[in-house]
Amino acid sequence: MLVDFFLHLKSRELPVSTKELLALLEALEAHLASTSLDDFYLLSRAILVKDEALYDRFDRAFGEYFKGIEALPGFDALIPEDWLRLAAKRHLSEEDRLKLQKLGYEKLFEQFRQRLAEQKERHAGGSKWIGTAGTSPYGHGGYHPEGIRIGGESAGNRTAVKVWEQREFRNLDDSVELGVRNIKVALRRLRRFARQGAATELDLDGTIAGTARNGGWLDLQLRPERHNAVKILLFLDIGGSMDDHVQACEELFSAARAEFKHLEHFYFHNCVYEGVWKDNRRRHDQRMPTRDVIHTYDPDYKLVFVGDASMSPYEIAHPGGSVEHWNEEPGAAWMRRLTDAWPKAVWLNPADEAYWHYTPSIRMMRELLGDRMFPLTLDGLERAMRALSR
Repeated sequence: MLVDFFLHLKSRELPVSTKELLALLEALEAHLASTSLDDFYLLSRAILVKDEALYDRFDRAFGEYFKGIEALPGFDALIPEDWLRLAAKRHLSEEDRLKLQKLGYEKLFEQFRQRLAEQKERHAGGSKWIGTAGTSPYGHGGYHPEGIRIGGESAGNRTAVKVWEQREFRNLDDSVELGVRNIKVALRRLRRFARQGAATELDLDGTIAGTARNGGWLDLQLRPERHNAVKILLFLDIGGSMDDHVQACEELFSAARAEFKHLEHFYFHNCVYEGVWKDNRRRHDQRMPTRDVIHTYDPDYKLVFVGDASMSPYEIAHPGGSVEHWNEEPGAAWMRRLTDAWPKAVWLNPADEAYWHYTPSIRMMRELLGDRMFPLTLDGLERAMRALSR
Protein backbone atom coordinates (compact mmCIF):
# COMPACT_ATOMS: atom_id res chain seq x y z
CA MET A 1 0.00 0.00 0.00
CA LEU A 2 2.72 2.48 0.97
CA VAL A 3 4.62 1.93 -2.30
CA ASP A 4 1.48 2.73 -4.29
CA PHE A 5 0.87 5.76 -2.06
CA PHE A 6 4.48 6.88 -2.63
CA LEU A 7 4.08 6.55 -6.42
CA HIS A 8 0.77 8.41 -6.26
CA LEU A 9 2.49 11.34 -4.52
CA LYS A 10 5.22 11.41 -7.17
CA SER A 11 2.58 11.39 -9.92
CA ARG A 12 1.14 14.53 -8.31
CA GLU A 13 4.57 16.18 -8.64
CA LEU A 14 5.49 16.04 -4.96
CA PRO A 15 9.30 15.81 -4.46
CA VAL A 16 9.33 12.69 -2.24
CA SER A 17 12.37 10.39 -2.10
CA THR A 18 12.94 6.72 -1.35
CA LYS A 19 14.82 7.72 1.80
CA GLU A 20 11.71 9.47 3.13
CA LEU A 21 9.57 6.43 2.31
CA LEU A 22 11.90 4.22 4.32
CA ALA A 23 11.75 6.71 7.21
CA LEU A 24 7.94 6.50 7.11
CA LEU A 25 8.09 2.69 7.23
CA GLU A 26 10.40 2.85 10.26
CA ALA A 27 8.02 5.26 12.00
CA LEU A 28 5.08 2.92 11.41
CA GLU A 29 7.05 -0.07 12.68
CA ALA A 30 7.77 1.94 15.82
CA HIS A 31 4.00 2.48 16.21
CA LEU A 32 4.27 6.27 16.01
CA ALA A 33 0.80 6.33 14.43
CA SER A 34 -2.32 4.48 15.49
CA THR A 35 -4.79 2.85 13.13
CA SER A 36 -6.43 6.25 12.71
CA LEU A 37 -6.10 7.69 9.22
CA ASP A 38 -5.80 11.16 10.77
CA ASP A 39 -2.71 10.06 12.71
CA PHE A 40 -1.18 8.53 9.60
CA TYR A 41 -1.88 11.74 7.67
CA LEU A 42 -0.03 13.88 10.24
CA LEU A 43 2.89 11.43 10.44
CA SER A 44 3.29 11.02 6.67
CA ARG A 45 3.06 14.75 6.05
CA ALA A 46 5.69 15.46 8.69
CA ILE A 47 8.11 12.96 7.12
CA LEU A 48 7.40 13.26 3.40
CA VAL A 49 6.79 16.99 2.94
CA LYS A 50 9.78 19.28 3.44
CA ASP A 51 8.22 22.56 2.31
CA GLU A 52 5.07 24.09 3.86
CA ALA A 53 4.18 25.50 0.45
CA LEU A 54 3.51 21.91 -0.68
CA TYR A 55 1.03 21.12 2.12
CA ASP A 56 -1.99 21.91 -0.02
CA ARG A 57 -0.77 19.71 -2.87
CA PHE A 58 -0.08 16.89 -0.41
CA ASP A 59 -3.57 17.26 1.10
CA ARG A 60 -5.20 16.89 -2.31
CA ALA A 61 -3.07 13.85 -3.22
CA PHE A 62 -3.71 12.23 0.18
CA GLY A 63 -7.47 12.82 -0.14
CA GLU A 64 -7.52 11.27 -3.63
CA TYR A 65 -5.63 8.15 -2.57
CA PHE A 66 -7.40 7.46 0.72
CA LYS A 67 -10.90 8.59 -0.26
CA GLY A 68 -13.54 6.53 1.55
CA ILE A 69 -11.08 4.74 3.87
CA GLU A 70 -11.72 4.82 7.63
CA ALA A 71 -8.57 3.05 8.87
CA LEU A 72 -5.25 1.80 7.54
CA PRO A 73 -5.56 -1.63 5.88
CA GLY A 74 -3.52 -4.27 7.64
CA PHE A 75 -3.72 -2.38 10.95
CA ASP A 76 -7.46 -2.55 11.48
CA ALA A 77 -10.61 -3.37 9.56
CA LEU A 78 -10.84 -1.56 6.24
CA ILE A 79 -14.37 -0.16 5.89
CA PRO A 80 -14.82 2.03 2.81
CA GLU A 81 -17.33 4.79 3.40
CA ASP A 82 -19.12 3.89 0.16
CA TRP A 83 -19.91 0.42 1.56
CA LEU A 84 -21.58 1.98 4.59
CA ARG A 85 -23.65 4.29 2.42
CA LEU A 86 -24.78 1.50 0.11
CA ALA A 87 -25.65 -0.69 3.07
CA ALA A 88 -27.72 2.07 4.62
CA LYS A 89 -29.64 2.62 1.40
CA ARG A 90 -30.16 -1.12 0.88
CA HIS A 91 -31.59 -1.81 4.34
CA LEU A 92 -33.69 1.33 4.75
CA SER A 93 -37.06 0.85 3.05
CA GLU A 94 -39.32 3.66 1.95
CA GLU A 95 -41.63 2.76 4.86
CA ASP A 96 -38.70 3.12 7.27
CA ARG A 97 -37.84 6.50 5.79
CA LEU A 98 -41.39 7.77 6.30
CA LYS A 99 -41.23 6.80 9.99
CA LEU A 100 -38.33 9.18 10.58
CA GLN A 101 -39.70 12.42 12.00
CA LYS A 102 -38.43 15.94 11.38
CA LEU A 103 -37.46 17.52 14.69
CA GLY A 104 -37.97 21.15 13.76
CA TYR A 105 -35.27 23.82 13.66
CA GLU A 106 -35.07 24.71 17.37
CA LYS A 107 -35.25 21.14 18.70
CA LEU A 108 -32.72 19.93 16.11
CA PHE A 109 -30.02 22.28 17.45
CA GLU A 110 -30.97 21.81 21.10
CA GLN A 111 -30.58 18.04 20.71
CA PHE A 112 -27.34 18.52 18.77
CA ARG A 113 -25.80 20.45 21.69
CA GLN A 114 -26.80 17.62 24.04
CA ARG A 115 -25.20 14.98 21.80
CA LEU A 116 -21.95 16.96 21.63
CA ALA A 117 -21.83 17.16 25.42
CA GLU A 118 -22.67 13.48 26.00
CA GLN A 119 -20.92 11.60 23.19
CA LYS A 120 -17.44 10.24 24.00
CA GLU A 121 -16.67 7.87 21.09
CA ARG A 122 -17.29 7.21 17.42
CA HIS A 123 -20.62 5.63 16.36
CA ALA A 124 -21.82 4.07 13.10
CA GLY A 125 -25.19 2.84 11.95
CA GLY A 126 -27.30 4.12 14.85
CA SER A 127 -30.29 6.40 15.25
CA LYS A 128 -29.17 8.62 18.13
CA TRP A 129 -25.51 9.58 18.22
CA ILE A 130 -23.35 11.61 15.85
CA GLY A 131 -22.04 9.00 13.42
CA THR A 132 -22.10 7.46 9.95
CA ALA A 133 -24.51 5.40 7.85
CA GLY A 134 -27.40 5.52 10.31
CA THR A 135 -30.72 7.31 10.73
CA SER A 136 -29.48 9.82 13.30
CA PRO A 137 -30.03 13.48 12.37
CA TYR A 138 -26.29 14.07 13.00
CA GLY A 139 -23.34 12.75 11.00
CA HIS A 140 -23.00 11.67 7.38
CA GLY A 141 -23.40 8.74 5.02
CA GLY A 142 -26.87 7.74 6.22
CA TYR A 143 -30.36 9.16 5.89
CA HIS A 144 -32.57 11.53 7.84
CA PRO A 145 -35.17 13.88 6.30
CA GLU A 146 -33.82 16.89 8.22
CA GLY A 147 -30.43 16.79 9.89
CA ILE A 148 -26.95 18.25 10.30
CA ARG A 149 -24.23 16.75 8.07
CA ILE A 150 -20.87 16.64 9.84
CA GLY A 151 -17.84 15.91 7.67
CA GLY A 152 -17.87 13.56 4.69
CA GLU A 153 -19.58 13.98 1.37
CA SER A 154 -23.30 14.13 0.82
CA ALA A 155 -25.04 10.76 0.55
CA GLY A 156 -27.13 12.25 -2.22
CA ASN A 157 -30.30 13.03 -0.24
CA ARG A 158 -29.56 16.78 0.00
CA THR A 159 -31.89 17.43 2.92
CA ALA A 160 -29.30 18.75 5.41
CA VAL A 161 -30.23 21.85 7.41
CA LYS A 162 -26.56 22.62 8.27
CA VAL A 163 -23.24 21.35 6.93
CA TRP A 164 -20.31 21.24 9.37
CA GLU A 165 -17.25 21.06 7.12
CA GLN A 166 -14.81 23.24 5.22
CA ARG A 167 -15.96 23.13 1.62
CA GLU A 168 -14.02 24.52 -1.31
CA PHE A 169 -15.85 25.73 -4.40
CA ARG A 170 -14.14 26.48 -7.69
CA ASN A 171 -14.84 29.42 -9.96
CA LEU A 172 -16.85 28.84 -13.12
CA ASP A 173 -14.71 29.01 -16.25
CA ASP A 174 -15.91 31.77 -18.59
CA SER A 175 -13.61 30.55 -21.41
CA VAL A 176 -15.38 27.20 -21.86
CA GLU A 177 -16.38 26.53 -25.45
CA LEU A 178 -20.12 26.12 -25.72
CA GLY A 179 -21.31 22.61 -26.42
CA VAL A 180 -24.61 24.03 -27.70
CA ARG A 181 -24.21 27.20 -29.72
CA ASN A 182 -27.93 27.90 -29.43
CA ILE A 183 -27.44 29.05 -25.82
CA LYS A 184 -25.61 32.09 -27.15
CA VAL A 185 -28.29 32.61 -29.81
CA ALA A 186 -31.00 32.57 -27.13
CA LEU A 187 -29.19 35.25 -25.11
CA ARG A 188 -29.21 37.52 -28.16
CA ARG A 189 -32.92 38.05 -27.69
CA LEU A 190 -31.90 40.46 -24.93
CA ARG A 191 -30.32 43.29 -26.92
CA ARG A 192 -30.39 47.06 -26.96
CA PHE A 193 -27.65 48.46 -29.18
CA ALA A 194 -25.89 51.77 -28.58
CA ARG A 195 -22.73 53.48 -29.77
CA GLN A 196 -20.46 54.36 -26.88
CA GLY A 197 -16.82 55.20 -26.30
CA ALA A 198 -14.13 56.49 -28.65
CA ALA A 199 -14.78 56.85 -32.38
CA THR A 200 -12.83 53.88 -33.74
CA GLU A 201 -15.16 52.33 -36.35
CA LEU A 202 -15.33 53.53 -39.98
CA ASP A 203 -18.61 55.28 -40.82
CA LEU A 204 -18.84 54.36 -44.50
CA ASP A 205 -22.03 56.32 -45.26
CA GLY A 206 -20.67 59.40 -43.45
CA THR A 207 -17.35 59.13 -45.26
CA ILE A 208 -19.03 59.00 -48.70
CA ALA A 209 -21.31 61.95 -47.87
CA GLY A 210 -18.42 64.00 -46.42
CA THR A 211 -16.18 63.29 -49.42
CA ALA A 212 -18.95 64.36 -51.82
CA ARG A 213 -19.47 67.60 -49.88
CA ASN A 214 -15.71 68.18 -49.92
CA GLY A 215 -15.46 68.22 -53.71
CA GLY A 216 -13.95 64.76 -53.97
CA TRP A 217 -11.31 65.17 -51.28
CA LEU A 218 -11.43 62.23 -48.91
CA ASP A 219 -13.24 63.11 -45.66
CA LEU A 220 -12.77 60.08 -43.39
CA GLN A 221 -15.58 59.74 -40.82
CA LEU A 222 -15.34 57.55 -37.69
CA ARG A 223 -17.94 56.60 -35.10
CA PRO A 224 -18.05 54.69 -31.80
CA GLU A 225 -18.36 50.93 -32.08
CA ARG A 226 -21.87 49.52 -31.71
CA HIS A 227 -22.33 47.40 -28.56
CA ASN A 228 -25.12 45.66 -26.75
CA ALA A 229 -25.95 48.22 -24.05
CA VAL A 230 -27.95 45.81 -21.84
CA LYS A 231 -26.49 45.62 -18.32
CA ILE A 232 -26.62 42.29 -16.47
CA LEU A 233 -26.07 41.33 -12.83
CA LEU A 234 -25.47 37.57 -12.77
CA PHE A 235 -25.78 35.74 -9.42
CA LEU A 236 -24.48 32.15 -9.61
CA ASP A 237 -25.20 29.42 -7.05
CA ILE A 238 -22.05 27.33 -6.52
CA GLY A 239 -21.21 24.12 -4.67
CA GLY A 240 -23.33 21.38 -3.13
CA SER A 241 -26.09 20.13 -5.40
CA MET A 242 -24.95 22.60 -8.08
CA ASP A 243 -21.90 20.41 -8.69
CA ASP A 244 -24.20 18.30 -10.88
CA HIS A 245 -24.76 21.27 -13.18
CA VAL A 246 -21.28 22.79 -13.51
CA GLN A 247 -20.98 22.15 -17.26
CA ALA A 248 -24.32 23.78 -18.11
CA CYS A 249 -23.51 26.80 -15.89
CA GLU A 250 -20.05 27.21 -17.41
CA GLU A 251 -21.54 27.18 -20.89
CA LEU A 252 -24.06 29.82 -19.86
CA PHE A 253 -21.37 31.91 -18.13
CA SER A 254 -19.13 31.72 -21.19
CA ALA A 255 -21.97 32.77 -23.50
CA ALA A 256 -22.98 35.66 -21.24
CA ARG A 257 -19.37 36.91 -21.11
CA ALA A 258 -19.25 36.95 -24.91
CA GLU A 259 -22.67 38.51 -25.41
CA PHE A 260 -22.93 41.24 -22.75
CA LYS A 261 -20.28 43.94 -22.47
CA HIS A 262 -21.79 45.20 -19.21
CA LEU A 263 -21.83 42.03 -17.10
CA GLU A 264 -21.09 41.77 -13.38
CA HIS A 265 -21.16 38.39 -11.68
CA PHE A 266 -21.31 37.24 -8.06
CA TYR A 267 -21.37 33.85 -6.38
CA PHE A 268 -23.58 32.61 -3.54
CA HIS A 269 -24.39 29.23 -2.01
CA ASN A 270 -28.01 28.02 -2.06
CA CYS A 271 -29.55 31.42 -1.20
CA VAL A 272 -28.30 35.00 -1.21
CA TYR A 273 -27.67 36.41 2.28
CA GLU A 274 -25.78 39.46 3.59
CA GLY A 275 -22.62 38.74 1.57
CA VAL A 276 -21.65 37.53 -1.90
CA TRP A 277 -18.26 37.02 -3.53
CA LYS A 278 -16.49 37.13 -6.91
CA ASP A 279 -13.74 34.57 -6.31
CA ASN A 280 -14.53 31.22 -4.74
CA ARG A 281 -10.92 30.80 -3.64
CA ARG A 282 -11.30 33.90 -1.43
CA ARG A 283 -14.94 33.55 -0.46
CA HIS A 284 -14.18 33.47 3.27
CA ASP A 285 -12.10 36.66 3.43
CA GLN A 286 -13.14 38.77 0.42
CA ARG A 287 -16.91 38.98 0.54
CA MET A 288 -18.84 41.96 -0.71
CA PRO A 289 -21.80 43.02 1.43
CA THR A 290 -25.02 42.53 -0.50
CA ARG A 291 -26.13 46.00 0.59
CA ASP A 292 -23.05 47.43 -1.17
CA VAL A 293 -24.02 45.59 -4.36
CA ILE A 294 -27.51 47.11 -4.17
CA HIS A 295 -26.09 50.61 -3.68
CA THR A 296 -23.36 50.26 -6.34
CA TYR A 297 -25.21 49.26 -9.50
CA ASP A 298 -27.84 51.33 -11.30
CA PRO A 299 -31.52 50.36 -11.37
CA ASP A 300 -31.29 49.83 -15.16
CA TYR A 301 -29.39 46.56 -14.63
CA LYS A 302 -31.27 43.31 -15.22
CA LEU A 303 -30.94 40.63 -12.55
CA VAL A 304 -30.34 36.95 -13.40
CA PHE A 305 -30.04 34.20 -10.77
CA VAL A 306 -28.71 30.78 -11.74
CA GLY A 307 -29.24 27.89 -9.31
CA ASP A 308 -31.26 24.76 -8.64
CA ALA A 309 -32.98 26.37 -5.59
CA SER A 310 -32.81 22.95 -3.90
CA MET A 311 -32.14 23.41 -0.19
CA SER A 312 -33.74 23.24 3.22
CA PRO A 313 -36.73 25.63 3.39
CA TYR A 314 -35.15 27.05 6.57
CA GLU A 315 -32.41 28.58 4.41
CA ILE A 316 -35.00 30.82 2.78
CA ALA A 317 -37.46 31.47 5.58
CA HIS A 318 -35.53 31.32 8.87
CA PRO A 319 -32.77 33.43 10.51
CA GLY A 320 -29.76 31.17 11.03
CA GLY A 321 -31.03 28.83 8.32
CA SER A 322 -27.89 28.96 6.16
CA VAL A 323 -26.01 25.67 6.09
CA GLU A 324 -22.65 27.46 6.36
CA HIS A 325 -23.00 30.39 8.76
CA TRP A 326 -25.41 32.20 11.06
CA ASN A 327 -27.48 34.61 8.99
CA GLU A 328 -29.20 37.31 11.04
CA GLU A 329 -31.97 37.72 8.46
CA PRO A 330 -33.70 35.04 6.37
CA GLY A 331 -32.72 34.61 2.74
CA ALA A 332 -36.21 35.70 1.65
CA ALA A 333 -35.53 39.20 3.05
CA TRP A 334 -32.43 39.57 0.88
CA MET A 335 -34.18 38.19 -2.18
CA ARG A 336 -36.91 40.81 -1.77
CA ARG A 337 -34.33 43.60 -1.43
CA LEU A 338 -32.60 42.48 -4.63
CA THR A 339 -35.79 42.20 -6.67
CA ASP A 340 -36.97 45.57 -5.32
CA ALA A 341 -33.68 47.14 -6.47
CA TRP A 342 -33.86 45.45 -9.90
CA PRO A 343 -37.48 44.57 -10.72
CA LYS A 344 -36.50 43.01 -14.04
CA ALA A 345 -35.26 39.74 -12.60
CA VAL A 346 -35.41 36.06 -13.57
CA TRP A 347 -34.16 32.77 -12.11
CA LEU A 348 -32.65 30.09 -14.38
CA ASN A 349 -32.95 26.61 -12.86
CA PRO A 350 -30.87 23.68 -14.23
CA ALA A 351 -32.94 21.12 -12.28
CA ASP A 352 -35.55 19.12 -14.20
CA GLU A 353 -38.71 21.24 -14.35
CA ALA A 354 -40.87 18.15 -13.86
CA TYR A 355 -39.70 17.93 -10.23
CA TRP A 356 -39.98 21.59 -9.24
CA HIS A 357 -43.42 21.12 -7.70
CA TYR A 358 -42.12 18.42 -5.33
CA THR A 359 -39.31 20.57 -3.86
CA PRO A 360 -40.60 23.06 -1.25
CA SER A 361 -37.61 25.41 -1.58
CA ILE A 362 -38.10 25.69 -5.36
CA ARG A 363 -41.74 26.60 -4.86
CA MET A 364 -40.77 29.24 -2.27
CA MET A 365 -38.06 30.77 -4.47
CA ARG A 366 -40.34 30.76 -7.49
CA GLU A 367 -42.93 32.69 -5.50
CA LEU A 368 -40.30 35.23 -4.39
CA LEU A 369 -39.41 35.82 -8.06
CA GLY A 370 -43.03 36.40 -9.00
CA ASP A 371 -43.14 33.10 -10.92
CA ARG A 372 -40.25 34.26 -13.13
CA MET A 373 -38.29 30.99 -12.80
CA PHE A 374 -37.33 29.29 -16.05
CA PRO A 375 -35.53 26.01 -16.82
CA LEU A 376 -31.94 26.23 -18.05
CA THR A 377 -32.88 24.93 -21.48
CA LEU A 378 -33.01 26.59 -24.88
CA ASP A 379 -36.75 27.22 -24.57
CA GLY A 380 -36.37 28.38 -20.95
CA LEU A 381 -33.60 30.83 -21.90
CA GLU A 382 -35.70 32.30 -24.68
CA ARG A 383 -38.66 32.76 -22.31
CA ALA A 384 -36.40 34.35 -19.68
CA MET A 385 -34.90 36.79 -22.18
CA ARG A 386 -38.40 37.79 -23.34
CA ALA A 387 -39.41 38.37 -19.70
CA LEU A 388 -36.38 40.64 -19.17
CA SER A 389 -37.08 42.57 -22.39
CA ARG A 390 -40.60 43.64 -21.37
